[in-house]
Amino acid sequence: MLHIAFDACYAHPLPEKHRFPMIKYELLPKQLLHEGTCVPEQFFSPKPIHKDTVLRVHTPSYYDQLCGLTLSTSEVRGLGFPLSKGLVHREHVIAQGTINGAAYALEHGIAMNIAGGTHHAYANRSEAFCMLNDQAIAAQWLLDNGKANKILILDLDVHQGNGTAAIFSNHEKVFTFSMHGEKNYPFRKEKSDWDIALPDQTDDATYMKILADSLDDLYQNVQPDFVFYLCGVDVIAQDKLGRLGLSVLGCKQRDEMVLQWCRRHALPVQCSMGGGYVPEISVLVEAHANTFRLAQDIYF
Repeated sequence: MLHIAFDACYAHPLPEKHRFPMIKYELLPKQLLHEGTCVPEQFFSPKPIHKDTVLRVHTPSYYDQLCGLTLSTSEVRGLGFPLSKGLVHREHVIAQGTINGAAYALEHGIAMNIAGGTHHAYANRSEAFCMLNDQAIAAQWLLDNGKANKILILDLDVHQGNGTAAIFSNHEKVFTFSMHGEKNYPFRKEKSDWDIALPDQTDDATYMKILADSLDDLYQNVQPDFVFYLCGVDVIAQDKLGRLGLSVLGCKQRDEMVLQWCRRHALPVQCSMGGGYVPEISVLVEAHANTFRLAQDIYF
């Protein structure tokens, strides 16, 4: 059975000007249930992550400031959201959902988190809607518990996973791969183990060729035994925070290629949804829903 992390706090209420990025978390599970792709039993509500697990990745001083709501004005500005206890609680639940998903993936091959993909969060600071780096925390949890030996973080969000790259810089057991828009945020990028920066308006065919070649190289040269897949749909041409040129169908083909690759090589994969800011909400939900449909079809 496909296990999917979702909690009501994922759609945490924000002031109106910040509301749009949150709407999809409310609508996506409803769509999956309405169309029959999923049933209620597939969704699980994570508990908040324990502090000790977070501190395996994030610094104590940053974590205490985050939880105490004492980040500086400039740090909150960099986050992009007004800081609140509800928002911090949400981040704790999302991170635990990714850990639970990693455990389910070891058992069933794949698991999903409706939210997550907070790859701009550094060990010591928040950035761009990201406070706790869910996939970095879950990767460290796998290593700490002897559940993986070589982890690949496959980040296909339109924005480079700068926080993740910094956290695992020179880490021999975690390989970070980011394929992103060259001119997109962050404008000062970190160095992943492998970065592919794509020009504006990269189309479906070009993207798929580069990705296919990269996946072949990753399997041969990294030889991972677990994959974290950050499957942001902000690669779509209509995305207001993206600069690439993929169609909705092309984004679906990307996900199919990655999931088929994981399945073919028997690589457990945990998927976090990452970015997606298409103004037409029906297009945005459809693009994200495609990932879940493929996971269900390919694995179950």
